[in-house]
Amino acid sequence: MEWVPAVFIVFKVSVLSIGMYLAVKWHYDQGKKYGTEKQRAVLRACAKLVAAFVVLAVVLLLLTFKLGTMLGIDLTSP
Repeated sequence: MEWVPAVFIVFKVSVLSIGMYLAVKWHYDQGKKYGTEKQRAVLRACAKLVAAFVVLAVVLLLLTFKLGTMLGIDLTSP
């Protein structure tokens, strides 16, 4: 029974390594196939999503503190 975890770990590492290699290879091939215009569009879309996430996270943080102070919860740092 002591060999079972070792076999599972080796299997997991090998499967993940092969999967990562194939994913990187596929993305590299797609980049060569479509060129830079599509990459720029994807980067712009990602930047918009990141900006929206940051704005929503800040708004949620501010609303949480506002609700906490309205309920009388002490939110000061120790």
